[in-house]
Amino acid sequence: MSRSDKRWRRMLGRGEERPRKARRWTRIAAAVQGPPTVFLILRRMRAPLIVLITIFAISVLGLTLVPGRDETGQPARMGFFDAFYFMSYTATTIGYGEIPHEFTGAQRLWVMASIYLTVIGWAYAIGSLLTLLQDRAFRQALALQRFTRTVARIREPFLLIAGYGQTGQLLGRSLDALGRRLVVVDSNAERVDALDIDAYRADVPGLAGDARNPQTLEHAGLGHPYCEGVLALTDDDEVNLAVAMTAALVRPELPVIARTVSPAVGYRMAAFGSPTVVNAFDRYGDHLRLALRAPASYQLMVWLESGLGATLPDRAQPPRAGRWVLCGYGRFGRELTEDLHAEGLTVTVIDIAASADPDPWVVVGDGSEPSVMARADLAHAVGFVAGTDNDTTNLSLVAAARRINPHLFVASRQNRPETAPLFAAMRVDSLLVPAEVVAHEIYAQLSTPLLWHFLREMPALGDRWAANMITRLHKHCGRRLHGLWRTTLDADEAPALIRWLRDGRATLRDLLRHPDDRDERLDIVPLLILRDEQATLGPADDAALQAGDQILFAGQPWDRRALLDTLTVDSVSQYVLYGRRVPSSWVWQRLTHSPRSG
Repeated sequence: MSRSDKRWRRMLGRGEERPRKARRWTRIAAAVQGPPTVFLILRRMRAPLIVLITIFAISVLGLTLVPGRDETGQPARMGFFDAFYFMSYTATTIGYGEIPHEFTGAQRLWVMASIYLTVIGWAYAIGSLLTLLQDRAFRQALALQRFTRTVARIREPFLLIAGYGQTGQLLGRSLDALGRRLVVVDSNAERVDALDIDAYRADVPGLAGDARNPQTLEHAGLGHPYCEGVLALTDDDEVNLAVAMTAALVRPELPVIARTVSPAVGYRMAAFGSPTVVNAFDRYGDHLRLALRAPASYQLMVWLESGLGATLPDRAQPPRAGRWVLCGYGRFGRELTEDLHAEGLTVTVIDIAASADPDPWVVVGDGSEPSVMARADLAHAVGFVAGTDNDTTNLSLVAAARRINPHLFVASRQNRPETAPLFAAMRVDSLLVPAEVVAHEIYAQLSTPLLWHFLREMPALGDRWAANMITRLHKHCGRRLHGLWRTTLDADEAPALIRWLRDGRATLRDLLRHPDDRDERLDIVPLLILRDEQATLGPADDAALQAGDQILFAGQPWDRRALLDTLTVDSVSQYVLYGRRVPSSWVWQRLTHSPRSG
């Protein structure tokens, strides 16, 4: 087990306590954030405020200098306080009247001039304020300050997601369904705005910014004590590399998962700590090889990786012998060609761009031309792959290939989510959606670490074993997977079973009895038992249990609640394990002298 996998299991396991050791990280200076918003307002509104103050000061001074008369007709001048009071309610359009005496004609003339000047000053100030509110820089500063405060107030573990494209959205919704908190950074402001209308259970703070900038990641909570991991999921490998590098240098103890399509960038990421690098093209090749060798194992892996509510997929049956034709010899085409060659299959590649020294199996030309298809001898092939980076081209290639050979096993690459209905209507046998491949794999690692452990070790047990496991899951869970969870048999999660576990006679069969009728079995399938880093996959019902065992279960939500009662309620555990009906309340236990099980 790699060091990175161990860190994910330790830090991201559901219900596991976070390490309490002191954290050390490099604090990123916040100078780039700039002054607070109030100072930005004062700087932009400096001229209008000066104009208003000047008009107000001249108006007040003029009222004190213009002569007036009191009630007896004697000359009198207005004091500064009275002048300031009068101009205050006059400039704000309240207008109480003339104080402290009735104004003379000269005073009224000055007041009229002051009123018109004040109206002009207010119009200038209000116009400048409205312009400021619509200013892009001001709105960005306001959004950044609000976002920073929101992230700072988070008081539970969260994942920092850099990149909210198709992969980020799929993964974000799946993790939110598990109750995980998220913080999102994306360069596209429209994607960030969509967070407010997406149906998330918890508030997801989002920031429109460049994830390559360490300041952006700092604002997003990279230095926050509750940040438990970083996911670099943008469509740009260089941006993902920058995110992985920043996280490794600033918070070296944080786990990092990064997406890439370039092996070279993956090696560069590995130079910074131990990030988990997911290459969609490489993973698809591995999945196709597994489907060739063990279709049932591939079917089980896809079902469990697809998340809660996933329907059991059909079992793919790609041809294990014969020749394949592949259109598109870019990164994906080269990766897939190597995987097919590794399985002993012959591959003919059609590529429109000829290299200086083309491989002997490469046919240079446009795959949509009949002459090029004829040179590739598609009529005698068993498999066809449309692997270009253009969805329209891939769809036309699939249609042309099926006209030539209707019996082909067809695989295709889908690049944009908008074309999903077209590929669904085309009914290809195997579809590569890079965003889904990455999202499913990362979900398997983050949702339940034991699930990732199961998926890595499951193929080694053989295709027959996988077929039997699918049969068990289908029997107890149906065609839709509603629940996957981990349970630890310890004093915290299973307090009612401690004495039973110490007796040494504990088995899965006894644990999975129904609380209402112990002769009936719960519709729960144990997928894995982890004991002292040793995993037992697909344990039988007579498997022995010990204190401290971690068990990965699959089943229905109501059966999970029934199992929880067995784990935590003494009276239920007494009935399930020993068939004894004991009082459930403390009062009846005292009256009947019934002992507790713990």
